[in-house]
Amino acid sequence: MALQLRRKTHESIVYIDKDSAPRIMPFGEDFILEDIPIGTRVIYPNPPIKGLPNREAAIRYAVNHPIEMEPLYALLEPGMRVTIAMDDISLPLPPMAIPDMRQTMLEVVLDMCSANGVDDIHLIVANSLHRKMTDWEMKRMVGSDIFDEYHPDRFYNHDAEDDDNLVTLGHTRHNEPLRVNKRAIESDLLIYLNINLVPMDGGHKSVAVGLCDYESLRAHHEPQTIRDSHSYMDPPASELNHKVIRLGKLVDEQCKVFHIETALNNKMFSDGYDILTRNED
Repeated sequence: MALQLRRKTHESIVYIDKDSAPRIMPFGEDFILEDIPIGTRVIYPNPPIKGLPNREAAIRYAVNHPIEMEPLYALLEPGMRVTIAMDDISLPLPPMAIPDMRQTMLEVVLDMCSANGVDDIHLIVANSLHRKMTDWEMKRMVGSDIFDEYHPDRFYNHDAEDDDNLVTLGHTRHNEPLRVNKRAIESDLLIYLNINLVPMDGGHKSVAVGLCDYESLRAHHEPQTIRDSHSYMDPPASELNHKVIRLGKLVDEQCKVFHIETALNNKMFSDGYDILTRNED
């Protein structure tokens, strides 16, 4: 029986038998050690892929060689109005070690803005209807220098309930409404700093969801969208993805958006703590 239960279908999959060690399991913001039932299938993450040796250089290369858009420096002109929006604290979980990827992206972008005479710049956390980030969280995310220069007047959380700072872009052909952050959409250029942790992240979802209001969000963050999706992690079979693509096209019709998309590996803990994602046997 034990041999049958210990069969391996993949190196990251383990079946629990009578000789298996207790498993470390997340428990709120803590962990517990738990004996789980015999026959339980436990799926572990694959080993992390190796990170880039110089992420700042990679970001600079990316903004100078974008896909289907002019290089960032070619879009920047003196006196223009630029808004830089970024993912909130919900990505990644747990929070990454500092310096945060958003800080590195910001340093590259702000340096390029300065070199091209752009000084009308706002930084907006695209928190949608998540709770607003605290000052401490925002400072940790972008670093002390950027925080001190821009906060609070030019570095702040999106407010999905502030009617005076929201603007309606219209409806999709499926009658899905979209109302978004006014400063962002009325800028000469909107730059979005994105973090891709799972396949549902990034793309049109960034602006159309991260900077919208409640009425816009309810068109896709509701039970029917879940029922109509094979998986949020399979974009072609995700109704959420189909909806945000439609909404994203509304954004692109009325605003120039430059996306910087980054992909994170799954190295969630520092050396010594990686036992939290490793087979306990």
